[in-house]
Amino acid sequence: MIRSLRWKGAAFTVPFQLGFVFLYLLPIGYAVYQSLFRSRSSGLGLGGSTDRFAGLDNYQQGLTDSAFMGSVLRVVLFACVQIPVMLLISLVLALLLDAVSSKMAGRFRILLLVPYMIPGVVAAIVWLNVYSPDVGPLTPLGEVFGFSWNFFAPSMVWPSIGNLLTWHGIGYNMVIIYSALQGVPRELFEAARLDGASERRIALSIKIPFVRGALVLTGMLSIIQMLQLFNEPALFRNVTPQTIDDSFTPIMIIYNQAFNAGNYHYAATLSVLLALILGVASFLFYRLTSRETD
Repeated sequence: MIRSLRWKGAAFTVPFQLGFVFLYLLPIGYAVYQSLFRSRSSGLGLGGSTDRFAGLDNYQQGLTDSAFMGSVLRVVLFACVQIPVMLLISLVLALLLDAVSSKMAGRFRILLLVPYMIPGVVAAIVWLNVYSPDVGPLTPLGEVFGFSWNFFAPSMVWPSIGNLLTWHGIGYNMVIIYSALQGVPRELFEAARLDGASERRIALSIKIPFVRGALVLTGMLSIIQMLQLFNEPALFRNVTPQTIDDSFTPIMIIYNQAFNAGNYHYAATLSVLLALILGVASFLFYRLTSRETD
């Protein structure tokens, strides 16, 4: 009977297992397989092309590709600034929600989640219009206070994208951190108040240490999302092609190689390399933060 119940319980995971195999494992395996070949044209390039086994030559080319590695470094440096800022704002908002009544917290929680409910492409289009010097309100508002800014200038394009990503992501991260705060025993707060601790001291010494696990989770998710950055810079490129080129982020290079250059094998190679970089970055981040948590 116990064995039968186990099989019945395992049967509930079959849809997930099938989806995981067909939507993740098989595409990854096919990408690895494609990355081991190269297309070569016959004659002067006027004939058809044939796929030939190349071994690890594509990976050697990808690792020495200055445009690809430069885009990875560019996004990593951007993430080192944007992710801490976004998580800090999300943490502050979660602490503020935890300090008010549950009814009021529920109202503000829904309000702060509205940006995350908007699809990323739609959010990028909205902010492109907000940043626009022709129809956006920020340029004339800056002129009132004596500021002359161009949100599409080379020095402002990363802050513009960072502001968009922060606005879009703080609600989701805030909900995760706020849910972790709800699991903190309320008795600890009462005991701390009886000992004379202020609300600031309670937040720093009790609440924040209890939500380190949630901060690690949101940090890992943000790293994975950041290295896959595509929609926002691709839409910005339509407005300011002189500032953002087709090698601005790793995903933009992969997209260009696959759908513009038609080099599917090299695009698959870069995809596998990016997946490995994501795995290593997530592992290192988890190891470093888990040590601090322990």
